[in-house]
Amino acid sequence: MEKLLNELSTECCPAYSLDSDIEINPQVPESLKRNLSLDLPNISENDLLRHFTNLSRKNYALSTTFYPLGSCTMKYNPLVNERIAKFDNFAKLHPYQDSKTVQGVLEVMYNLEKDLCEISGMDCFSLQQAAGAHGEFSSLLIIAKYFKSIKQKRAKIIVPDSAHGTNPASAALAGFDIVPLKSESDGSILPEKLKEILTPEIAAIMLTVPNTLGTFEKNIPEISKIVHGNGSLLYYDGANLNAVMGVVKPGDMGFDIMHINLHKTFSTPHGGGGPGSGPIGVKAFLEPFLPLPRIESKGNEFILNYEKQESIGKLKAFFGNFPVILKAYVYIKSLGAKGLKNVSEQAVLNANYMLSRFKDKINVPAGGRCMHEFVLAPKKLFKNAVRTLDVAKRLLDYGYYAPTVYFPLIVEEAIMIEPTETESKKTLDAFVDTLIKIILEEASLEPQKLKDAPVNTFVGRLNEVEAARNPILKWK
Repeated sequence: MEKLLNELSTECCPAYSLDSDIEINPQVPESLKRNLSLDLPNISENDLLRHFTNLSRKNYALSTTFYPLGSCTMKYNPLVNERIAKFDNFAKLHPYQDSKTVQGVLEVMYNLEKDLCEISGMDCFSLQQAAGAHGEFSSLLIIAKYFKSIKQKRAKIIVPDSAHGTNPASAALAGFDIVPLKSESDGSILPEKLKEILTPEIAAIMLTVPNTLGTFEKNIPEISKIVHGNGSLLYYDGANLNAVMGVVKPGDMGFDIMHINLHKTFSTPHGGGGPGSGPIGVKAFLEPFLPLPRIESKGNEFILNYEKQESIGKLKAFFGNFPVILKAYVYIKSLGAKGLKNVSEQAVLNANYMLSRFKDKINVPAGGRCMHEFVLAPKKLFKNAVRTLDVAKRLLDYGYYAPTVYFPLIVEEAIMIEPTETESKKTLDAFVDTLIKIILEEASLEPQKLKDAPVNTFVGRLNEVEAARNPILKWK
């Protein structure tokens, strides 16, 4: 972008005008007054419009291509959600308005909390969290405060190696020590192994269900009994809820606390680092510790309660990411209970159909059945120093956004694929055919083609570490 704007900028064609007869407020201190002209690119409005339109065409988006982004549920966001989120009555509200002037907003949030309770089997929800990892962190603060309230010192969290990668980071940030737990080949947990590491110091175990290999934890009832028998809590990472909503409820399985990703399960895409929303749900005994403020209904009025003495406090400015909250609310109300269940069933069906086409050709470490996503392990098929990253980059040449690679970490050269519920059989078949061609044919016969990929995109292969660490965020 920097290069483009430098090339397009000319001295004669600015697209802005800063001329004004308004005098500078004399009360503004001299130190705050601008004494140099703004260094803005000079480009005509027409060329500027074309520049950004062309940039948008170089992007990958669900509106242009299949997005098989495993463990992230990059699902279709109905356009009606976007239209409603842009309504002036929502978009132009100020977050510091008096609660009496935003009763409709509070009603939406209050009702969404109730809907999430029904979907998850939890008793109470907080919508304040900005993302999934923020939900994890908030939940762990609640766990810590709960044990402090009952005068128990528990400073350790068990995290299986098949859990989401943010789990140990969130636990460490919340002040806990991490106790790793090795899972089985399908990512499941053996109760016997869990018993070996349970001690009076364990505050909770964090489970991702389905796990990151795409399989459902088959030992949950026994795990719940063992964990609660130790006086510990059971945490549910709800990032993969897209596989089970409407079918089974975490609260009914014995979980005490969880987070849900509204930006994944309930339709708001979260590419580019945002937007996100990671509400947390708890059983009733943990409700006093939820973040402030709590949205409550009193008579015909909704209020914001800041008076909960045992709360972990406020964790985000304002009351949550309302546009994402609103889209989730519309999505849930549009589909209803039967629709949400159908979403999960279709997502699982699509994933298993794709897996059935891959499993006889490429190694699948977790077996021939999955939930909403699955992991391929093609390492044994690679020759000539070809790697999974090369496969992912080659997919870009075929017009596909690449799936998650190198995760979960317990599978070497992993490729994680999640089709979601909205893709057709035709789309799934085309993607499977392409990936099989790349791995089974091109990787052996034309390895250099993969190592040079992508070649059909606007830019070639980037240094992704450098791009993440030192992004160019201004034009000059």
